[in-house]
Amino acid sequence: MYNVIDYLESSSKLYKDKIAIIEEDKKITYEELNNYSKIVGTYIGKKVFNEPIIIFMDKGIDALISFFGTIYGGCFYSLINPELPENRILQIKNTLCSKIVITSEENYQNASIYFSDLEVLKIEDLKSGKIDEEVLKKAYNKHIDTDPLYINFTSGSTGVPKGVVISHKSVIDFIDIFTKLFDFNPDDIIANQAPFDFDVSVKDIYSSIKMGATLLIVPKKYFSNPSLLLDYICDNKATTLTWAVSALCLITTFHGLDYKVPTSIKKILFSGEVMPIKHLNMWVNKLPNTTFVNLYGPTEITCNCLYHIIDKNKDYIDKIPIGKNFPNERVFLLDESNQEIKEKNVTGEICVSGSALGLGYYNNLEQTNEHFVRNPNNKRYLELIYKTGDLGFYNEDNDIVFMGRKDYQIKYLGHRIELEEIDKAIMSIEEVSRCATIFDSENSKLYGFYIGSISKKDLYLKLKEILPTYMIPTKLIEINEFPLNKNGKIDRKKLLEGVL
Repeated sequence: MYNVIDYLESSSKLYKDKIAIIEEDKKITYEELNNYSKIVGTYIGKKVFNEPIIIFMDKGIDALISFFGTIYGGCFYSLINPELPENRILQIKNTLCSKIVITSEENYQNASIYFSDLEVLKIEDLKSGKIDEEVLKKAYNKHIDTDPLYINFTSGSTGVPKGVVISHKSVIDFIDIFTKLFDFNPDDIIANQAPFDFDVSVKDIYSSIKMGATLLIVPKKYFSNPSLLLDYICDNKATTLTWAVSALCLITTFHGLDYKVPTSIKKILFSGEVMPIKHLNMWVNKLPNTTFVNLYGPTEITCNCLYHIIDKNKDYIDKIPIGKNFPNERVFLLDESNQEIKEKNVTGEICVSGSALGLGYYNNLEQTNEHFVRNPNNKRYLELIYKTGDLGFYNEDNDIVFMGRKDYQIKYLGHRIELEEIDKAIMSIEEVSRCATIFDSENSKLYGFYIGSISKKDLYLKLKEILPTYMIPTKLIEINEFPLNKNGKIDRKKLLEGVL
C-alpha cells in the first residue's frame, strides 16, 4: 500500500452504509464520503498534480471531503484555520504558493479577500459535480508513497511559521502500527478533539478511515463547557479519546467527572504536555478498566515516536515516562557533543530516525537542513535524523523520561533552571490543580501561574520548603482558567502578555 486513499477505498466497500463521520447533527456514510471525495478529486485532478491545495475552513465533514478529494486528485492539502490572524494566513499562503483554495460558503467572503489571486472554490459547489474515474486513475497511477500528504504549520523561531511536510509513506507506516498496537477496531467511535491543522487529528482521521470506525467530531465550543462536552461524548458512546493533556485536564479541573463519567471510553491516549499526576489519577479512578497511554512526538516525525502504557499499580511520584519507541522508529539521546547517551539518568536531546520522519519544511531549505540532519554517529551511509530540541533521560526501566525543552532551560540569577522542575514542585502542593511557570527573558522575571484553593502567600511559603529561593517565581499569579492555543496546549504567550 502506498496511498492513504486505499484506506477509504477499502472501508467504503466493506462498510458503505456505515456512518463514517458525525458532526453534531450531521452525519455521512462511508459510501457518501467516498463519492463526494471522488467528485472533488475529479475537479482537482483535471487542474494540477502533486501541488498544495489550501483548505480554508474549520474542522468538519466538508473539510474531510476536501482532504480526501485533494488526495484523489493527486495533490496534498494544508488546512488554514479561518480564525487565524490575517498576517499569519498570508504568511502561510506565501509559503505554500498554491493555485487552488477550497473553502465553504461561510468563509467564502474572507477567502476571496485573502486569496484574491488564486482560484477559490466553494465545497458546496464542488460536491455537485461528477466523478471521472479516468482522471482519478491517472492521478493514482502517477503517485508514489514519498509524495506529500499534508502540510501542518508550526511556529518558527524567525517569526515565520514553518510548514512541516509529511508523506503518505510516513502516515501509512505509523497508522498501521498505531491501530494494531492499541487495538483499534471497526466498532470504535473516536472522539476528535484536535483541530485539523494539528497532527494529533491525523491519528483520529486515519485510524477511523483505516479501521472503518466512526469519527466523532467534537466542536470547539464544547471545550468551554465540560457538562456539554461530557453529554456529547456519552450520548454518542465514544470509545476512544486521543486528546491533548489540557483538554482532559479541563474536565477534571472543573470536576466534570463528578457530573458524568463516560463509561463507554475504552482507551485514552494523551500527549502535548506533561500530564499532572493528580489529574491522571482522577481519570483512572473513575475509569479503572480503561487503557491510558502517554504519547510523545513532534509534528516533524508524524504524530508520535514514543509511548508508555500507564501501569495502574505504579504511583508515578517522580514523573510519567514518555516511554519506549514505536516499532520501526529509532529514538535515542545525544549529548552536547553529539555523542549517543546509553547510560541511565543522563540527560540528552531526544533524536529520531526512520520512515516516520517528515520531508522537511516546505519552501524552507535553511530550516530543513538545520533540523533534519545526518546522524553524526553514522559515517557508513546517509541516515537522516530529526533533533527534537526536547530533553530526556533513561530511567531504571529503560523508558525515556521527558525533561522539558532545551529552550525551557533558562539562566536566572546566575543559575541554570529547568522550568519543568518548578512546575513539578508547584503541582506537588495539594491545593494546586494546574500551573505553568514562564520566564520573561527581557525583564528577567519568573512568573508562576496557577489554579487552586491556596493563597499566593501560602503557596510561596510552601514553595520555600521545597525549592531554593532562586527557583521560586518572582510573582505568583492565581487565575481561574488557562488560555489554550489552537492546538489545545496552554498558551504561554498569552499568559505572559497579561502581566506585561
